[in-house]
Amino acid sequence: MKRYMTLSGRLRGAAFIAAAALVPALVACSEVTDNLLEATDPDIISPENAQSAEGARALYNGALSRLRLIASGVGGEGSTWLFGGLLADEWSTSSTFVQNDETDLRAIQINNGTVNTMFRQLARARTSATEAIRTMKKFREEETRQIAELYFVRAFAEMQMASDFCNGIPLSGQDSTGAIIYDEARPIAYVFQAAIASADSGLALVGTTATDSASVTVRNALRMTKARAQVGLGQIAEAATTVNGIPTSFAYNITYSLVTGDNTLWAQPRSSRRYTVGDSLEGRSHNLFVKNAIPFFRAADARVPVAYTVANNGRDTTISQDGLTPSRTTTLWQRSTTTPAVSGLDARLIEAEARLKANDIPGMMTILNALRATPPRLGEVQPTATQLPPLAPPATQDAAINLLFREKAFWTFGRGQRLGDLRRLIRQYNRTQDNVFPVGQHYRGGTYGPDVNLPVPQSEENNPELGGKPACIDRNA
Repeated sequence: MKRYMTLSGRLRGAAFIAAAALVPALVACSEVTDNLLEATDPDIISPENAQSAEGARALYNGALSRLRLIASGVGGEGSTWLFGGLLADEWSTSSTFVQNDETDLRAIQINNGTVNTMFRQLARARTSATEAIRTMKKFREEETRQIAELYFVRAFAEMQMASDFCNGIPLSGQDSTGAIIYDEARPIAYVFQAAIASADSGLALVGTTATDSASVTVRNALRMTKARAQVGLGQIAEAATTVNGIPTSFAYNITYSLVTGDNTLWAQPRSSRRYTVGDSLEGRSHNLFVKNAIPFFRAADARVPVAYTVANNGRDTTISQDGLTPSRTTTLWQRSTTTPAVSGLDARLIEAEARLKANDIPGMMTILNALRATPPRLGEVQPTATQLPPLAPPATQDAAINLLFREKAFWTFGRGQRLGDLRRLIRQYNRTQDNVFPVGQHYRGGTYGPDVNLPVPQSEENNPELGGKPACIDRNA
């Protein structure tokens, strides 16, 4: 016993000497740690550090990167393009996340964390563009094309907000010092008008005479975004005038890479298998009819090629993330597929709707069949005229409406337009939600709810202009 105690004592003594020797080193380490804690985060640009020509360019680049997030996202679910399509009929949920389930069920809680992220991404894109515009005008005022492009980012964010969210969207911002300027809840008509005003500001800068490709691209992107906001307001003829002359081949593209982030239209549905392409028959036994849903899976349309994913054994169907749902995926997108935020294809569809509104069904059919005769490329897919034979003319105006919106659904699948179009069928074409949105029994259990838009999230109740009340004025289309 004594021997072990002596050894223990020796060890304690050695430990004491070592600790004493370490005191100066610990003091020095503490000083180093303090300095490390004071290090500047290179990812954060404070307002005072942005007050230079270099800072203005950094803000410009940052605003463009936020456009990528609000368009088709970067890997995650920061984009309403996915959730809007889930609330509509483009996608069905196949994940383990209740946020996805309740959105597909059309019964979204205002504390839905994914919707909160999407609203925040849109708001950040808008405020980032505004800050960059202000700083670019101060330090790079001669770069009018780049400033006009920032107005496009802001207009696009406002247009997408109004297309997807409820009546009651605060357009809060920041002043030149970075202080928050809170806004009241605005109806979507107000937000669409804000998008038009932003686009007009950009168009005034980029002008009509510059012929270089960069200026033409920005000008057409602004015109397309303005037109889509006009469509949201029911100004269809005016929108057709706005896009007149934009070539079908035009696209303002969002690009991706393995370094900067995956295209989420591939990452979430096809890689993670959290979304499956929508259909009008759901459930493992295909026995649950979903009224109003376009059968994107069963239609076998060349514009949205869909198939069950087969396992490596060549026999079994791959099951989605939820462990229950057979995975229906599309080859429209790969990991880094370029995706247009706005395009000349969108212009032709607006012109077709203008012909419809003018009761010119033959004119509408001419445009739609011209697209089918010379199909534009869609992501990784190049449809052919053989795959898309001419459409027969509809017999009635109501049938023509059905045809136009169905054609548009296939041409624009996954690109953030379907939810807004279903809302417009209610708002502008006097249809009821139970004749537009998916209804019936849901394959997760229960029945589809009444939601026709995404709610402005609960976190916005911290906005003092709302007085602690929910932002949504109403949940009408």
